[in-house]
Amino acid sequence: MLKRMTRLRAIFLIGGLLLASACSAQPGAAAPYTDGNEYVTLPAPQQRYSSTGKVEVVEVFSYGCIHCAQFAPVAEELRKQLPAGAEFKLMPAPFSAEWLPFARAYYAADQLKVVDRTHLALFAAKFGQNYPINSMDELADFYAREGVDRAAFMRIATSPEATAKLKSDLALIQKWQVDGTPTIVVNGKYRVATVHSYDEMVAVTLWLVKRELAGK
Repeated sequence: MLKRMTRLRAIFLIGGLLLASACSAQPGAAAPYTDGNEYVTLPAPQQRYSSTGKVEVVEVFSYGCIHCAQFAPVAEELRKQLPAGAEFKLMPAPFSAEWLPFARAYYAADQLKVVDRTHLALFAAKFGQNYPINSMDELADFYAREGVDRAAFMRIATSPEATAKLKSDLALIQKWQVDGTPTIVVNGKYRVATVHSYDEMVAVTLWLVKRELAGK
C-alpha cells in the first residue's frame, strides 16, 4: 500500500509520460484502470469539498505524516498538470489527537494565505531538518520563523471556526471512506485506491479527472 512507502520518488517525468500514453488511448480501447483496483467509486450521492463547479482533486493529508511529506512535491507536480476546468485542494486529516494541531495549523495558514510558501517548508522542517514540530506552540514558532504573525496564527488555529471546520472535514473524510494518508479523492466520486507508486497515483488521478471533464 502506498501509505507504507518510505522512499520519496525524485523523478516525476516518467509518470507524466506514462499518463500521456494512457490518456491518449483511442475511443473504445480498454480503460487502463479499473474500479475496485486502482480506484474506487464512492457511494452516491456525490460529496464534494467545495461548490466551485470545477472538477476537484483533494489530497487528504497531515503534516504529521511522513508519507505525506514524501508525496508533497509529487502533489505539487500533479497540481501543475491538472487541465483547465480542474483544481487541486488540500484537506487535513484529524485522525488522532496528535494530528489535531496540524489540521488547525493548516486552517490558519490557509486563512492567512501563506500555504503556498509554507506547505513544503513545514514538511522539510519537521522531517528533513528534524525540528520538534508537534504542538500548537511549536507550530506557531515555525510559522513565526516564516514571517507569519504568531498571535494571529494562534487566534485562528484555536478558534471555534477552526473547530467547526475540523468536525465537518472529518465527517466528509469518513463519507469518502479514507483511512490513510496521503489519499486522493476526485470530484467527491472516486478515491484513488491500490497503487504501486506515487507516479501511478498521479496517473490514475489525472485519468479520472479527464474522464470527469469529458462527461461534463
